[in-house]
Amino acid sequence: MALPTLLYSATQVRALDAHAIDALGIPGYTLMKRAGEAALRYLRTRWPTAHRIVIVCGAGNNGGDGYVLARFAKAAGLTVSVLSAGPVGALRGDARQAYQDFRASGGEVHPFAVELLSAGELIVDALLGTGIRGGVREELAQVIRAINTQKLPVFSLDVPSGLDADTGAAAGEAVRAEATVTFAGLKTGLFVGDGPGFSGSIFFDDLELTATQPVDFTPALTRIVESEIHAALPRRARAANKGDFGRVLIVGGGVGMPGAVRLAGEACLRVGAGLVTVAVAPENVAAIAAGRPELICLALESEQLLIEAMQRAAVIAVGPGLGLTSWASRALATVLGSGKPLVVDADALNLLAAEGLTPRDNWILTPHPGEAGRLLDISAQQVQSDRLGALARLVERSHGTVVLKGAGTLVGTPGRTPGLCERGNPGMASAGMGDVLTGAIAGVLAQCGDPWVAARVGVLVHALAGDAAARGGERGLLAGDVARELQRCVNL
Repeated sequence: MALPTLLYSATQVRALDAHAIDALGIPGYTLMKRAGEAALRYLRTRWPTAHRIVIVCGAGNNGGDGYVLARFAKAAGLTVSVLSAGPVGALRGDARQAYQDFRASGGEVHPFAVELLSAGELIVDALLGTGIRGGVREELAQVIRAINTQKLPVFSLDVPSGLDADTGAAAGEAVRAEATVTFAGLKTGLFVGDGPGFSGSIFFDDLELTATQPVDFTPALTRIVESEIHAALPRRARAANKGDFGRVLIVGGGVGMPGAVRLAGEACLRVGAGLVTVAVAPENVAAIAAGRPELICLALESEQLLIEAMQRAAVIAVGPGLGLTSWASRALATVLGSGKPLVVDADALNLLAAEGLTPRDNWILTPHPGEAGRLLDISAQQVQSDRLGALARLVERSHGTVVLKGAGTLVGTPGRTPGLCERGNPGMASAGMGDVLTGAIAGVLAQCGDPWVAARVGVLVHALAGDAAARGGERGLLAGDVARELQRCVNL
């Protein structure tokens, strides 16, 4: 089943299950059997030649899913070894019924032992479900460590055991799965924080509940999808001219730092902005003009020159290579006084962190975790441990649109469900990538005029361009490589 665009918290998915059971009268064991059927279908899709599987079951409903899968897999002719990571006497309700039905089918259950994990070609993780908070108990942590040390692929049911289904935090031990099948609703923790690194490929089955979802069931996140590019950047009229696609001013490039603003300027042009001016320290004009002649270069020799340039611009981006000098601080203050729609990044964010945020509704802030931490007066590690919470606080403080960069970039704005971009790759962890993103967002904003739309689309085309540029390998990927791919990604 194709992944839906809506993501939910673990509490919301449990509420969806409860609604199905209590309001619609669908037995809980029926849902568990649907989950087991879906798990077997995706297991055989992902590993079609695997015939021997080892299923590690816990004492809760996740273990119940494992027992159902074991019964169905055995009936399908697979060789199944089931290991119980806890006393089967602790099983209750539907999970106990699943265990009893597996035993009645002739299946055997063995107490967990490390040496038994090697009996299969594939390990199924049915140990812990969505209720985990903080670290797992030591006896279960030992089981997880044993699973992770096997040289076998791992398939997790619902969420990898030990992973927080909301924040994606892997506190202590968590299973590293090659693939995960999740049920009823997509959990946010599979896509944020540590989640993508532990979940692997994600499969989804709605357990036939999508049509029965309560009307007021509000998602925690929405996935940013390619159809948004088409909506924001429609086909151009035959008689269009460059003035129809926005004038962007990018302020940055302090002494000795021409590269960042040039990258931002090129990215802005590549996504289709009509005219792009870069306002930089006078020493940088020649280097930028020689390398990218399509950019208009303005030497910032006075505040009046900047004011005049801002008056001509529809959108202003500030921060790439700006620096933290008094010159940079004055330039930022002038930009903030313009009243124009802004994209604020890099050194401009660090200056704001030092000088304080003045809320406004027509700006887009694009911090990475370190910059977000400085804006919130917390550590980058605290930001990463709860990225959704950090995003919400940044939106509340700024009153604007916020792009929290990183693996699983998040986009938030007041009154809207936050967006998630799961595209992109580790090769993009290199210098200048944020500058390219700033230019991409500013260029899209100049064309569509909506900060929320521009942030979502800018993030997505940047990630798609990164994936395209990394086809030859992630290591050694340059920001300029990504900038060159942007044109293709806005013309999909």
